[in-house]
Amino acid sequence: MKPSPLFPIVAILIAFGSAVPAHAAQRFPPPEFDTGYRLPVTETPGRRVALRDSLPDHADVAALAGAIVLATVFAYKVRSRPWMLALTIGSLLYFGFYRRGCICPIGSIQNVTEGLFNSGAGVPIAVLLFFLIPLVAALLFGRTFCASVCPLGAVQDVVLAKPVAVPPWLDHALGLLAYVYLALAVLLAATQSVYVICEYDPFVSLFRLVDLPGMEGGGPVHGLTLAAIFVSAAVFIGRPYCRYLCPYGALLRFLSRLSWKRVTITPDRCVQCTLCTDACPFGAIRMPTPLVPGVPRTAGKTRLAAALLLVPVLALLGGYLGYRLGPPLSRAHAQVRLADRIRLEDAGAVADTTEASDAFRATGRPVDELYAEARAVTERFTGRWTHRDILTTKTKIVRLWVLRPGLAAWAGAIAGLVFGLKLVELSIRRRRTDWEADRAGCVACARCFAYCPVERATEEKKEIAWKPI
Repeated sequence: MKPSPLFPIVAILIAFGSAVPAHAAQRFPPPEFDTGYRLPVTETPGRRVALRDSLPDHADVAALAGAIVLATVFAYKVRSRPWMLALTIGSLLYFGFYRRGCICPIGSIQNVTEGLFNSGAGVPIAVLLFFLIPLVAALLFGRTFCASVCPLGAVQDVVLAKPVAVPPWLDHALGLLAYVYLALAVLLAATQSVYVICEYDPFVSLFRLVDLPGMEGGGPVHGLTLAAIFVSAAVFIGRPYCRYLCPYGALLRFLSRLSWKRVTITPDRCVQCTLCTDACPFGAIRMPTPLVPGVPRTAGKTRLAAALLLVPVLALLGGYLGYRLGPPLSRAHAQVRLADRIRLEDAGAVADTTEASDAFRATGRPVDELYAEARAVTERFTGRWTHRDILTTKTKIVRLWVLRPGLAAWAGAIAGLVFGLKLVELSIRRRRTDWEADRAGCVACARCFAYCPVERATEEKKEIAWKPI
């Protein structure tokens, strides 16, 4: 007898339900929200503590690793959309609403970056593992983490009702925004300015809108507004945040291009039915390369050569733009903002004071010391001009000025490099004889499996083989 389609959903929910006692402590450092979110109360003698906040971090790490293993098995071995959907719902309830979005591999980018660029900042082992495990999985099996484990992707997946196709040129262009956002998030975390990914996470406020155990509301207004926008868009556009803005998704797309295994649409030969393109709402199916008679083998090489020449140009332009944006970006740092405020107050440009300026003046510290600290922070963004005196003759010395680029310039250069490499990718003509899932764009959601006639024929043979005589 063929099992009910609801069986996978019930089975996965039971599995996640049994893992409810195994929870991690809050991520460190926690995301900074302006209003609406209260940190969990720490344990004190004689006080009861919520079960989910009292157990060690490695439980969530084990849940993450186990969920990725299940997603990989469902995508490569079982090849089942119902099982994948069941895991999606389970991950949404556990990592999303019950764990309230923390610990989060997406937000862990900032913790790891801060630890790498600042000697005094530590990275908890649980956060480091949450950052690394999905990346290693992507190198091995592609984006199975995105398939049904990430709660942010799960929210968008379950509300997708009437998907519309995004034109390829627009899809490629919007996909670059994720790399720009990644560069910005790394820059602000490296300079210890702000955790922008957590501050403007469009779904964490939704997860904290209702605290399941306590049934208490939470979440800042701007976060709920972003959640409403992205959830509304996800009804018609397949995973808009994942495809066009997720910084962790940008890393996964890059690594999945190098993956050891990749998801295949059909378990056997492709019969060129094109049904998989109707099933995929993410534009991740690549069509066979059309054979155009009379086109020489060298066609497209000129375009590829031009794209390769543009790569260093775009990197330099991006670096220059980052250098110019360094001063305004440095105002994201609290020390720079405070110095600007003190300067305005001392100049009489503003009449009132702020809590931050009053607190600084109460310390009795010299204003020049604050200004020096703010200049040092700004230099981390913009860089610093230095000079070298070169002796050209016995009596003539030439002073050569050199710019040591700051982090903003490097972030801009990397973003420009990504833009250039994208042009190179679009200029390369690959030979494909079958309809294939794109390594970078495919999230292994298993939707296309049920549409493939070869897959259905294989499933029918399995059912006949298992049918009792």
